[in-house]
Amino acid sequence: MEPRTRAYLRGRFRDHYRRVAPSLPPAANEREWGFIPWSEGSTTMVRHRSLLDLGDLGDFLARKRPRHVYFSAGRYRDPGAGTMSEKDWREADLVFDLDADHLPRVDPDEDSYAEMLAACKDALYRLLEFLEEDFGFEDLAIVFSGSRGYHVHVRDEGARTLGREARREIVDYVRGVGVNFDDIIESEPVAGMGRETPAHKRSLSTAGGWSRRVHRRTMALIDDLLEMDEDDAIDRLRSFEGIGEGKADAILTAASNNRAAIESGNVDVHPAFIGFVRALVDETVEREISPIDEPVTTDVNRLIRLPGSLHGGTGLVVTPIPRADLAAFDPLVDAVAPTFEGQTIAVSVTDPGEVVLGGDTFTVTAGAQHVPEYLGVFLMARGRAEKEKE
Repeated sequence: MEPRTRAYLRGRFRDHYRRVAPSLPPAANEREWGFIPWSEGSTTMVRHRSLLDLGDLGDFLARKRPRHVYFSAGRYRDPGAGTMSEKDWREADLVFDLDADHLPRVDPDEDSYAEMLAACKDALYRLLEFLEEDFGFEDLAIVFSGSRGYHVHVRDEGARTLGREARREIVDYVRGVGVNFDDIIESEPVAGMGRETPAHKRSLSTAGGWSRRVHRRTMALIDDLLEMDEDDAIDRLRSFEGIGEGKADAILTAASNNRAAIESGNVDVHPAFIGFVRALVDETVEREISPIDEPVTTDVNRLIRLPGSLHGGTGLVVTPIPRADLAAFDPLVDAVAPTFEGQTIAVSVTDPGEVVLGGDTFTVTAGAQHVPEYLGVFLMARGRAEKEKE
């Protein structure tokens, strides 16, 4: 990044912070603070600061004009101490990070920025289902990271005191680690002739957890199969490992004749159907995990981006999202800083291409040109343009 570009961005970040001061997180004075300045060739974080060291947050941001701003998930007795042991850890928010770059079936070289963000939002919904329905967490803050993903801060009292191993167990659950048929299936003996027989009925719980997810996918696939042409349905079933034409035909017949029983949770309607459900467990885990960044969640001292701050790699706002507004939230529109709207600037584009931003689609060509400032800031922050003289 050229000095002119860096100076321009630093100045406009200052203008933004003069207009908009981010809100403080809960217990802000118990957290460590850090920031990355607009230093030439450096991404070194200045950290081990307390809110007392920074002073008024709005004044600090307008004065320092940092490239990135962070605060700790952890809460400490002395957050400004120079070592972690001296800080005296008390508790920490349970934080989750979803990054589009780490999602399966997302290729940063092939997928557009908008497509990557859409895939990440889908993963976010799956994460929220785990947190709200499986774990029963209620105090959640959802945040667009300002770049390629989303953060979720869980602040329920019971979550804040969890240690690293307990957090790792939550990570494993959300990522589907170790989920298998034998663990989620329920088996109960079948009574007969006034006594228990060796027979057992196997079923999937519809109440919640991974069992409900497998059941939900089972029913969705059954309904699809029953609406298909028979040959197509057989071909779909044969796509599962270990299911040939004979088993596929038996599964289809069992599904047709026992749909109500399967909907109630009973999967012991035919030996071949049990094999079908076994195969669906793996498919369910593959499709319904939320591939969170494990180190972020297990690190009780993690620094995370400050909601309301600007992301120095995009110029977009690290945007808090009320749960009720999530469905309508479009990061490429709603995270554009109003400070950068309403005027054009001169830039020299070094990496041309299509950009979707601010509700418009731009085809940016190489060389000097005038563009809307929010687009120019985005291109410069991403390293795709330099500031041109006006």
